[in-house]
Amino acid sequence: MSSQVAVEPAHGHPPGGLRGLVADWASDERAFHVSWGKAMMWIFLLSDTFVFSCFLVGYMTVRMSTTVPWPNLSEVFAIDVGGHPVPMLLIAIMTFTLITSSGTMAMAVNCAYRRDRLACAKLMFVTAWLGEVFVCMQAYEWTKLIVVEGIRPWGNPLGAAQFGSTFFMITGFHGFHVTCGVIYLLFIASKVLRGHYDLSGNYQPVEIAGLYWHFVDLVWVFIFALFYLW
Repeated sequence: MSSQVAVEPAHGHPPGGLRGLVADWASDERAFHVSWGKAMMWIFLLSDTFVFSCFLVGYMTVRMSTTVPWPNLSEVFAIDVGGHPVPMLLIAIMTFTLITSSGTMAMAVNCAYRRDRLACAKLMFVTAWLGEVFVCMQAYEWTKLIVVEGIRPWGNPLGAAQFGSTFFMITGFHGFHVTCGVIYLLFIASKVLRGHYDLSGNYQPVEIAGLYWHFVDLVWVFIFALFYLW
C-alpha cells in the first residue's frame, strides 16, 4: 500500500500560479516603498508635463515669430465694473480661486491621514466647488471673447490670428483637466464620506487625488504668467 507524504514548500519559496504573478508585479512596492497608485499618478503627471510644456513652448514660439501685432491683453481680458473696464480682474479672481482650492486640498489630505473622515470629505467638496467656480468663470471668459470680441480659433479681429488658436487650445486643455479633476474629487470624497477607506485603513487615494489637483494648479500658474502677463 503506497503512502503519500505532503511536502511543504521551503521557507521563502515564491508562490506559483496567479499568486506568483501578482507577487512579481508587486515586487517594486516592496523595493521602493511606493504604491502602484501613487507611482502611476506620478508617471501620468510627468507625461502631462511634457504635453503642457510643448503647448507653452509652441505658444512662445508663435508669439515671438509672428509679424502681426499681438492683441493688447489688458484690453482683451478687461471686464466692466461700474461702467469702467478693469484689466485682468477676472483672471486675478480665477487665479485666487484655484490657488485657494490647492490649500483646501492640502488640508483635506492632512485630515485624511488623521482619520478625520467628515472634515476630509467637506474639504474635498469645497475644493471641487472652487474648481467648478473656476471652470464657470473660464466659460464666461470664453463667451466674452467669442461673442463680444469676435475672436475665433482661426481668426482674431484684434490682431494676430494665432492668438485665438493658442488661447483656446491651451486654456481649453487646462479647463478640461480641471473639469476631470472636479469629477475625480467628487468621486473620492463620496467614498470618504461613506467610510469606504475606514474599512481598509488606507487613505492614500486622497493623497493621490491631491497630487493631481496640485499639478493642475501649478500648470495654471505657468499659463497665467506666460499667457496673461507676458
